[in-house]
Amino acid sequence: MMSSEHLTCGWLQQLLVVLLKLCLSFAGPLRPLNGTECTAKGPASYILVFTGHWSPQAFPKQYPLFRPPAQWSKLIAVSHNRHFRLWEEGAPASAGVQSFAEVGVTVELMKAAKEARKRRTVGAMYRTAGIPNGIGHSSTELLMQPRSSLLSLLVKMIPSPDWFIGVDSLNLCEGRQWKQEVTIDLQPYDAGTDSGFTFSSPNFPTSPPENITKITSQMPNHPANSFYYPRLKELPPIASIKITRQIRSPGHQAPMSNHILPNSISPQRFSATPLDCEVSLWSSWGLCLGPCSRGGVRHRTRYILLQPANAGVPCPELEEQTECVPHSCMRFQLPARRTQAQILGLETTAKLAYDDFHSETS
Repeated sequence: MMSSEHLTCGWLQQLLVVLLKLCLSFAGPLRPLNGTECTAKGPASYILVFTGHWSPQAFPKQYPLFRPPAQWSKLIAVSHNRHFRLWEEGAPASAGVQSFAEVGVTVELMKAAKEARKRRTVGAMYRTAGIPNGIGHSSTELLMQPRSSLLSLLVKMIPSPDWFIGVDSLNLCEGRQWKQEVTIDLQPYDAGTDSGFTFSSPNFPTSPPENITKITSQMPNHPANSFYYPRLKELPPIASIKITRQIRSPGHQAPMSNHILPNSISPQRFSATPLDCEVSLWSSWGLCLGPCSRGGVRHRTRYILLQPANAGVPCPELEEQTECVPHSCMRFQLPARRTQAQILGLETTAKLAYDDFHSETS
């Protein structure tokens, strides 16, 4: 007969196994992101500078000038570990990302980040003020901890259906060392929750919602798309970020405020993007007009859909004409043809009657 000590040990072992399984199920699968775990000895201070390059020279097609003009929303940044994802290309947008990408509201995003912070998967949250133009800078200071060395951020494009630019799980730590400087060129993304093609498209919810996808010069492959530039292999950067490590001194005071531009940062200049002219289909041919003696002329037209820019292909002819027979002249000619036929018929009938008469009398 087994002793009570053996029974107690067996029961405790089973309990530990059950608890271990529960912990693993709640933790979820581990996703390796941008390298291994950070083993740096202490935190690192960075200055993040966001720069918008959204100009009418680089992006001339349907560039928003009014109501509202091209601009950037506030920047939302989160430091976290590999158990958290603010957003991910190829995955559905969360409710927070959808709300932010469509209307710029951050309530759901911040709520999700705060809940993740309670679970210690998020370290800190940061934001900068919006930029009222397509070209400009905003900045903030980051304090990165080894346990949350990944950085994700979002900035909404205004105006747009659900387009944003962002960074997903950038690791600022390599093993035991913090990176000194990181610069990334940014491209636009579609949140997959609105089906609008242009910057100023009305609200048109995508049902069912699609995954987050990168917008390129040829995707979506539709001429109406505001980023459709079939002559380009890839879009020029619409924005960029530069993250620079700072040396923290004991007397370090308040963090760097928004819109303070370090002297080392200078605006980048990109070559102008050529924009070809786009015209509509030809209209139907108009009426044929003109005198019967010289013949008539008819016209058809088309109109410009998109003016060329930056040495793009110029617009073709917008009007075309061709010769024709006026309808009034055709009405006059038909009775004339019938009269001639009648005359020919009468002449034939008379000739046959004459031949018959002579054959009978001969």
